[in-house]
Amino acid sequence: MYVIFFKVKLTQYNDPIYGFITIPTPFIGKLINHPYVQRLRRIKQMGLSFLVFTATEHTRFQHALGAMHLATKAVASLRKQGIQINDSEAEALYAALLLHDIGHGPFSHALEHALLPDTAHEKISLALMHDMNREFDGKLHLTIKMFTNNYSRGFFNQLISSQIDLDRLDYLKRDSFYSGVTDGNINSERLISMMTVKDDNLVFFTKAIHSIEKFLLARRMMYWSVYLHKTSFVAEELLIRFLKRFDYLKKTTKISLGTNALADLTNKKKTKLVDKIHQFTQLDDNDIWVTLKSASNGKDTILSSLANMILNRDLLKIQILNKPISKIKLESKQQFFMNKLGLSEKNINYFVFSGSLGIQGYNLDDRPIKLCSLDGELILFEDFSEIAHFPILARKDYKYFLAYPKQDRYFS
Repeated sequence: MYVIFFKVKLTQYNDPIYGFITIPTPFIGKLINHPYVQRLRRIKQMGLSFLVFTATEHTRFQHALGAMHLATKAVASLRKQGIQINDSEAEALYAALLLHDIGHGPFSHALEHALLPDTAHEKISLALMHDMNREFDGKLHLTIKMFTNNYSRGFFNQLISSQIDLDRLDYLKRDSFYSGVTDGNINSERLISMMTVKDDNLVFFTKAIHSIEKFLLARRMMYWSVYLHKTSFVAEELLIRFLKRFDYLKKTTKISLGTNALADLTNKKKTKLVDKIHQFTQLDDNDIWVTLKSASNGKDTILSSLANMILNRDLLKIQILNKPISKIKLESKQQFFMNKLGLSEKNINYFVFSGSLGIQGYNLDDRPIKLCSLDGELILFEDFSEIAHFPILARKDYKYFLAYPKQDRYFS
């Protein structure tokens, strides 16, 4: 008896945000099926935010598809205005938005520098794109030029990375949907329809001014309400400290509780990025969860305590203040818990620490947002007198925190 398998060509994904997402070209379909992209299914978009917003279980893969989908909308809108975009340019842009986040590791921003010190995820994404470009015989060459802003038509890079780009348009809307925080529910379609190109730069029609202001306010609100929520933030800080302790024990005891993929990567921390690509692409959120579970009953009290705090959502208390924590107050709190828990001066930093959180809605040092009037005149976003919230958007706001244990049962 023979079983015949028919290869079904997948051309659409059903997305809760946009409905059906159509794969625009066969090459984009091949990229989606590449292991580097499929790995994003196993990495949550919002790290440990699900400890607060219980439905934020969506993945980097969903976001990548959403950003690529918005790129097809942007190309259609610009072409409708008579802006010439050939098929090769369009496909390269779709690929750039699909691949822009492939450099994210487990738990995304939380462990970005813990796993690969001094290496931003954008740099890792670029290294992976180069690797894929060799595999696909140079078909990603134009995508890489757009991604690195080395293409003559600069508006393509602005669609990929700028103060209002397709990446942000998707993640704000998507994260708002899954978190249930409506502050981020921006009108991405209207903003895309208000985009145009002037001298190969991305600009907006002046009638988009209030939509732009709303977008920037929404992003600012989502950071304070969701991305920098104190509970998920302190959980991420504990995870960073867990990896630091894990790395320390691995070096001093030569014993590793983690998966082979995690052990292989930590062994190569000081080697060049290109030599760590294979180990990095084997990692996803599951490696961290397995490592946490393995460490939760381990002999090292520091490591097991950190693991159990995260696994059981029994986190540190975090106190938010409007001014920096004084050195005297931090040392006093540390001394109190050193006496109470029997921890050394070296180890108290795992459980009692301070720092700051910051956000700026509109970065004056970045490429400015420009608007185009009906007569073709370009005007800076900040020069519009109608923007009532601009002082708030341009201001750098900070909050300061002090974290310390709520109880001592993990240290007994």
